[in-house]
Amino acid sequence: MSAPAAPAPAPAARRLVPLVVGRAPTALPSAGTVALRGRVVILSATVGQGHEGAARELARRLRARGQQVEVHDYLDALPAYARHVLKDLYAPTVQYAPVAFDLLFHGLEHHGPLRRVTDWVCRQAEATVERWSRDADVVVTTYPLAGQTLGALRERGRLTVPAVTYLTDPAAHATWCHPAVDHHLTVTRATADDAARYGVRARATGPLAAPARRRVRAAVRASVRAELGLPHDAPVALISSGSLGMGSVRRTVADLIAHPTLRVVVLCGRNDRLRRRLARLPRVVALGWRDDVPALMGACDVLVHNAGGLSLTEALAVGLPAITYLPIPGHGRANAEVLDRAGVAPWPHDAAALAAAVDRVVAGGPAVGTLWPAGADPAAVVHGILATALTPSIRR
Repeated sequence: MSAPAAPAPAPAARRLVPLVVGRAPTALPSAGTVALRGRVVILSATVGQGHEGAARELARRLRARGQQVEVHDYLDALPAYARHVLKDLYAPTVQYAPVAFDLLFHGLEHHGPLRRVTDWVCRQAEATVERWSRDADVVVTTYPLAGQTLGALRERGRLTVPAVTYLTDPAAHATWCHPAVDHHLTVTRATADDAARYGVRARATGPLAAPARRRVRAAVRASVRAELGLPHDAPVALISSGSLGMGSVRRTVADLIAHPTLRVVVLCGRNDRLRRRLARLPRVVALGWRDDVPALMGACDVLVHNAGGLSLTEALAVGLPAITYLPIPGHGRANAEVLDRAGVAPWPHDAAALAAAVDRVVAGGPAVGTLWPAGADPAAVVHGILATALTPSIRR
């Protein structure tokens, strides 16, 4: 294993520029108790599990409310070369060309060639998205570029029903925010506050994570620990590196097991090579793809993540404390900054600070706070938007 790199410097303040200038966002309706049936189209993207997981959970909740739901992969609306760049080159660029990815991420915050190219790519999807949205009553996206396409269609009157963007990242970004999109929904209040920098009003509506008990029963916790060969009384950190096992995971593991008593469970996703390498280390349990992440979280004491994706959302939903460490470039570092500033998840910058943060959050117990309003549910908000959209036809 290579020697640890020098600690990352504190993040510089971001220069934030709205992507486009458009009409002011409309007020958000409440969910109410209206009994109705409508058609909701959800646009996601097969780029990691964060966008897809949120879309699946929103669809499940809306169908439980009696709505007709269609979920589409936004990448299918793009030309083949654009799909290749967005899907196949994302992970290699993050992993092997982090400086280039960081430059791309921050370059998209400003008007210039990168933004013009991105706007052009988003325009290529308009005809297909317009066709998918035909006869829809509400269109929702969990992927930023799809929000740009929806906003452009709304601006030109080619989409006449409400458009909703649900931000799956803790940090807002120019590509997430379009003033012509009717509603911007976020997981936490911290993200809603961050979105205001882009000239849009966002509302914290809670997580779109699969249903799970907020507190895992002691018997289940003991059972999961026994399955993984973990002592019942040792502190355990769960490392999440996304579905692709990206980032400086090996260095994160090395820095965590430098803690004298900590055990480490690593979610390697579909990265079998990473799983095999980490499985050889002492006090480390390396796992492949798992469908029981909430139960695993219930058996652990802290989540250590590097991106702020679906695993973080699931941790927030079940009250598991989280720490950001060695975040991936671009959106990973932007997410780390927002989470740290809001007190949602600390961002230590070296091994010693990481150990101190682990001891602090483990001693503090499960995370309890007001990250979103009590009882908040994104599906309830979309249901309310749908009720408002259908009101004219109900009156007729």
